Amino acid sequence: MEAKETMQKFGRFLSAMVMPNIGAFIAWGLLTALFIPTGWMPNEVLAQAGAPMAKWLIPLLIGFTGGEMIYGHRGGVLGTIATAGIIAGADIPMFLGAMIMGPLGGWLIKKFDGLIEDHIPSGFEMLVNNFSAGIIGALLALLAFTAVGPVVIAGNNVLRSGVEAVVAVGLLPLASVIIEPAKILFLNNALNHGVLTPLGIQQAEEMGKSIFFLLEANPGPGFGILLAYWLFGKGMSKSSAPGAAIIHVLGGIHEIYFPYVLMKPSLLLAVIAGGMSGVFTVSLLGGGLIAPSSPGSIIAVLAMTPKGAFFANIADFLVSTVVSCAVASIFVKASAKDEDSLEDAQAEMSAKKAASKGQLAARKEKQVAGADIRTIVYACDAGMGSSALGAAALRKKLRRDGYKNISVTNCAIGNIPSDAQIVVSHEKLQERAIEDSPQAEHFFVKDFVQNDVYAVIAARLSGVAATGEDVGGVQRVGEGVLRKENIRLGLASEDRFDAIRRAGRLLADGGYVSEAYIEGMIAREKDITTYIGRGIAIPHGENAVKAAVKKSGLVVLQYPEGISFGEDTAHLVVGIAGKDSDHLAILANIATALDEYDDEQLRELYTTKDAEVLYKLFTSVND
Repeated sequence: MEAKETMQKFGRFLSAMVMPNIGAFIAWGLLTALFIPTGWMPNEVLAQAGAPMAKWLIPLLIGFTGGEMIYGHRGGVLGTIATAGIIAGADIPMFLGAMIMGPLGGWLIKKFDGLIEDHIPSGFEMLVNNFSAGIIGALLALLAFTAVGPVVIAGNNVLRSGVEAVVAVGLLPLASVIIEPAKILFLNNALNHGVLTPLGIQQAEEMGKSIFFLLEANPGPGFGILLAYWLFGKGMSKSSAPGAAIIHVLGGIHEIYFPYVLMKPSLLLAVIAGGMSGVFTVSLLGGGLIAPSSPGSIIAVLAMTPKGAFFANIADFLVSTVVSCAVASIFVKASAKDEDSLEDAQAEMSAKKAASKGQLAARKEKQVAGADIRTIVYACDAGMGSSALGAAALRKKLRRDGYKNISVTNCAIGNIPSDAQIVVSHEKLQERAIEDSPQAEHFFVKDFVQNDVYAVIAARLSGVAATGEDVGGVQRVGEGVLRKENIRLGLASEDRFDAIRRAGRLLADGGYVSEAYIEGMIAREKDITTYIGRGIAIPHGENAVKAAVKKSGLVVLQYPEGISFGEDTAHLVVGIAGKDSDHLAILANIATALDEYDDEQLRELYTTKDAEVLYKLFTSVND
């Protein structure tokens, strides 16, 4: 029973990798059927559009889907990188390779994140996440290129040798034992063009026709599978089978029925039985084709049938269809009440995505229980300034009170992780935040640092043991992020936009940003104020100008008399250009100063004439 359930889950998993991408299969099949030299509308130029789909597009989509099923978007990215490696090292469509490398990429990055998630120094989350994905992805691509790809190709060669051996001993019907499973694993084109077509061409030159052209091209076994689902299936598998059958039989796109077999591997017996019976029939009646049937539709088969062989070839199609349908019906009917249906495979995939995104209406009612709070995310437009400060301040308070097993990170709107339970964002970003993470509970604030988020969370956590590993860490400031010459003291009060331009000019002159970033800082301030409380503003560029950042850098402008930021007065204007996470340690120290410094200490910062005081505040370890 356990073995059966394992096979069922495995089949559903394989199917769920393929089914969301059926549209790509159809697009590829249509282009191939229409424009290849033997297609319905041969066109040498337009035919070129189909080749990259088989070589790159479809395997990459399968790889992404497999990785996403394991670990959301991050897993999908790793699965895609790994799949690219296996594609680059092969000269055959690597659909099977994608089914291996996609889930492997998602699984490895998930395990890696689980190992390090509680050990990343605060402020370095983005840096670690990006570089870990890049490094692991590169290693996976190399592994796929040098090891996994050759193994898959070797397997293809074994199958090819098996077909050749069966043919050599004159037991042609037994070739279906190899051909039909190979087709389901998307090796159909490799076998057809690499083995059967060359044999068929040789035989056709001698006899005027060849049975080898029919071994893979016969649409009967697949048609029988789809008929069985149409007659005895349930839900989506039943309703989608007729359309799939039309595409398969008339369009010659055999790939359309492969997922129906993948979700129930026992149906391999049906396609093998259908294939063997068809080969036996066509051999007995003396059928064959004068040239390869491409695409493998019944119309193309009949078009390539010589005089005197129509009855044999039609009998081949009908017999293989009936036998395949009869055998498949046994398995489909037996599992009519099981979850082994296409609908369940789709539902499982949808459930995985719902776990990432959820249903907004239901999630709005959700209140995260204190004992369940593990992941809190601060999100702002660019993910590098305000949200970093807010996350640092909350993390510090939680650690101070002993809650060391709660992860508090920051990111940009649009990149909120799927496992975020609580998301804190600015009230002006409300709609975008909910759309990006409907599964989470949302807090909307006017000020990322001075707010009541901690009070609410502390109330939730009351009575919960404050134990666990420390997910904080030592703040470390990258070399050259803040230079002493970029700390300007005793500036006369001016308009806030002039102050922001002054900060932007220092960043540009220091080689941190290009000119475009300065206007991006102005646009960010016009959209949402960068004043964060207690006399400090942190102007930075909006998300649209992140590409203008050359390297992380900060500048500090001191205004003893203050400058107006709307209803608030800022005495320190800290201009930020964030590349990766180099600047986040300084922002964490700012958050600490806001949280722990009393008014007198802050006044000293606002009036000091010693740049060293501010330099040490922002760059020293502050844990």
